[in-house]
Amino acid sequence: MSDRVGHLIHCFVALVLLAPGAGWTQTAPQPSLGLQSPAQQSVPAQPAQAQPAPQQNEPPPSAPAENPGLINEIGKLFEKSKSLLPAIKSPSETIDDLNARAKDAGDSLTNIATPSTMVKGRAACGVAANGAPDCKAGADKLCQSKGFKEGKSLDTDAAEKCSPKVFIPGRQREPGDCKTENYVIRALCQ
Repeated sequence: MSDRVGHLIHCFVALVLLAPGAGWTQTAPQPSLGLQSPAQQSVPAQPAQAQPAPQQNEPPPSAPAENPGLINEIGKLFEKSKSLLPAIKSPSETIDDLNARAKDAGDSLTNIATPSTMVKGRAACGVAANGAPDCKAGADKLCQSKGFKEGKSLDTDAAEKCSPKVFIPGRQREPGDCKTENYVIRALCQ
């Protein structure tokens, strides 16, 4: 039995020597006021291992492997986002672009805003092919009577026009006796 215990002790010592610091925490010591927790108590000193001197023919050691921490990942995110965002214009380019847009808007407004005048009157609306009143033609007639070229209807009125037969006492009204007429009474003329 003593051989087995001796063998186990020998294996344990070999493991401790082969893997130095495997069981110890690797945090930096924190300053304290003389109190030490059980984890901060002194660690037995490990024998220093001799490292071979670097030979002149060996290349220098390579850079440490990339550490995928939070800061590194955020940096990668910013690098990727540069390709997704549009290029930022200089202040002079931005002002030139705004001036060009303002000029285009001004040109389109001068084409739209020709002087117009509202006129009042009464012009009959024609009847369209589908039976509905065609008040565009009535607005044009009203504007042309006031000396303008064309117009747009702003307000209309409707009236019922009946034949004189309807006014005969005791006579029953028939379906074709009256019809509704539409009129343009206000128009915007150009």
